[in-house]
Amino acid sequence: MAKQTNSYNADSITVLEGLEAVRKRPGMYIGSVSVSGLNHLVYEIVDNAVDEHLAGYCSHITVILENDGSVTVEDDGRGIPVDMHQKGVSAERVVFTTLHAGGKFDNQSYKTSGGLHGVGSSVVNALSEYLEIEVYKNGEIHYDRYEQGHPTVELVEGLLPVKGKTRKKGTRIHFKPDGTIFEKTRFVAASIMSRLHETAYLNPGLTIDFENRRAGEEEKIVYHEENGIAEYIRVINKGKEALHDVVYFSGKCEQIEVEGAFQFVTGFEEKVFGFCNCIGTTEGGTHITGFKTKFTTIVNNYARSLGILKDKDQNFTGADTRCGMTAIIAIKHPDPIFEGQTKTKLGSADATRATASVTGEQLELFFDRHLDTMKQIISCAEKSAKLRKQEEKNKANLLTKSKYSFDGNGKLANCESRDASRCEIFIVEGDSAGGSAKTARDRKYQAILPIRGKILNVEKASIDKVLANAEIKTMIQAFGCGFSEGYGNDFDITKLRYDKIVIMTDADVDGAHIATLLLTFFYRFMPELISEGHVYLAMPPLYKAVPSRGEEEYLYDDAALVKYRRTHKNFTLQRYKGLGEMDADQLWETTLNPESRVMKRVEIDDARMADEMTEILMGSDVEPRRIFIQNHAQEAELDI
Repeated sequence: MAKQTNSYNADSITVLEGLEAVRKRPGMYIGSVSVSGLNHLVYEIVDNAVDEHLAGYCSHITVILENDGSVTVEDDGRGIPVDMHQKGVSAERVVFTTLHAGGKFDNQSYKTSGGLHGVGSSVVNALSEYLEIEVYKNGEIHYDRYEQGHPTVELVEGLLPVKGKTRKKGTRIHFKPDGTIFEKTRFVAASIMSRLHETAYLNPGLTIDFENRRAGEEEKIVYHEENGIAEYIRVINKGKEALHDVVYFSGKCEQIEVEGAFQFVTGFEEKVFGFCNCIGTTEGGTHITGFKTKFTTIVNNYARSLGILKDKDQNFTGADTRCGMTAIIAIKHPDPIFEGQTKTKLGSADATRATASVTGEQLELFFDRHLDTMKQIISCAEKSAKLRKQEEKNKANLLTKSKYSFDGNGKLANCESRDASRCEIFIVEGDSAGGSAKTARDRKYQAILPIRGKILNVEKASIDKVLANAEIKTMIQAFGCGFSEGYGNDFDITKLRYDKIVIMTDADVDGAHIATLLLTFFYRFMPELISEGHVYLAMPPLYKAVPSRGEEEYLYDDAALVKYRRTHKNFTLQRYKGLGEMDADQLWETTLNPESRVMKRVEIDDARMADEMTEILMGSDVEPRRIFIQNHAQEAELDI
């Protein structure tokens, strides 16, 4: 990769000011204070190191999860500038104490970059209990330390102290998340490993060493993928029947570098993953739109030129042409525009044009030489179109589209309000709990939908069986926004009748299984419900403690019970085995009342990993599930 200018010094650091709001509103900068936000701290520091790689100066990154809950990230790049900045202190100090301060604004130090554009380092610092930095530069080790974002090291005439000599170059950052900010401070190793492996696929010349030093989890692994995203596609499709070898293409347009890879497998599922400057755009964006639009045009043009589509035939839809596709579209953009600070969706209009241009030019050259591959793709589109048309004929019988409809048994107890932004629907396990919930609810804004037993596992079932299932039909009717899967794609999130869809099951193994089946259905047929933050898990209490003196208290898990026992000696304990055991007042107070209830919002931190786990745990292949259960048996929560 061609290098940019090597003049990476204090003059490269541009300042836009401000920091204090980070600790007050961390969600604005890292998405949330849940585990996904916690892991995001690691990603920010790693992304900065990847930027050094993209600039041509870093080939090795090391990530270590330390036993005390801290993390270390080290790279062999140029090292953060430590010379005097125009603000009168070391440039490193400016980077870690000022928002929007970094080398990513002048278009000189970095050609392309990910991360939070100068926000990442200071945000990680602000949200850490402590953060230590060692910069290896010019044969010296420069050192700094912060606590909750405040520097604790005294500068020497505005510059960092030198703690020794070294032959290394680069930056080492060691930090521990602040437990007063985050709900949990234990990093999820599996998610971090997945992200690091993904980064290696996107950067074939980069080596990433990962080490987990936490007790009982000790592990070392090296990620280095010379074959890049083409190999990534093969790994994603491992175990599936591929119709052709992976197709890889790349090119450049309007200073935007585009590379893509795809492969079709048997089945109807479409998987398209997008990246911009090595950052996963889980909600897609303009680069994905450019690829999909052009690919649909290409397939239809070939289908007509080959005589497969006649003059009287309608074109294949976009969903038809991607039926069975697994694809990765990765672009490098010099100045991307993202929707949201955490960069989940790309909004740059020029990315649409660039991706479409490269896709069209390169794939037409490829398919002219590989017509057999195109014919296989057209065959998939034909199959999809046939099923789609049949489904359109059957849909009127399978799904009633009338507004605020009830199923044949009238089980849905709807709310009075039609203001979707305020309405909630609770999916309740069983008629007994449903009866209590209907009595306890706020009828104006809360709807109750009891379901009978365990719904169909959609990961194993055919589309016709899914849509014939009474419980699933009832949910689709109630939500009002349709569904999407393969060829049957009429999902419209704007028609959703409830802002919150709350899964409310018993706190036992059967309840957890029902919740898992529901989440599988949402993930496969209504993924936007999850990505847009509409799906929640109710957290009914496990216990009710009544002390001999004082007020009764609800305890939501065994950890809360252990804590309660430390401060209370004489009390009676009621164990709730099911929601039906609660009376209406108790159910309202603990689970339905917006002022006092506890709920968990369902989020997806890693789309590829979520897809893989859903397939392993809910699919038909037994052996991968058995291996997963054996490897993770110690993490299971047993209902006793």
